[in-house]
Amino acid sequence: MNRKEVFETLKVDEGVVYEVYADHLGLHTFGVGHLIVQEDKEWGAEFGTPVSEERVWECFEKDLDTSISECHVLYGEETFEGFPEEVQQVVVNMMFNMGRPRLSQFKKFNAALEAGDWATAAVEGRDSRWHKQVTNRAERLMSRLEAV
Repeated sequence: MNRKEVFETLKVDEGVVYEVYADHLGLHTFGVGHLIVQEDKEWGAEFGTPVSEERVWECFEKDLDTSISECHVLYGEETFEGFPEEVQQVVVNMMFNMGRPRLSQFKKFNAALEAGDWATAAVEGRDSRWHKQVTNRAERLMSRLEAV
């Protein structure tokens, strides 16, 4: 998977911030939506503390690995890796945004993916609360899926 391409897409969808900020829940975050956890060296840093581009990339890589691993758990590694690159990128973007508990609830979407029916998957992705919540992002992703 082209990790740089995924990074560029997620920068548009998630934004990228080179300092510690409060996310929509007030939690300490930086980079491409990276939630600061106790193991991070930024743990306890005040809002506004600068974070280097290298550190943002390092945490993004780790978070991306987690999203890909979660895709392997949800779809099976062989199935997921058999999806076209574009489909993998769309699904990883969705996983990055929602996490496995929420994405696993997209039963018809997931069934269409597993059947290789990208157009139906796009229809099902649009028929969701997620689409209403992040309409611009969801529409970009579903359009990419339809184009495969």
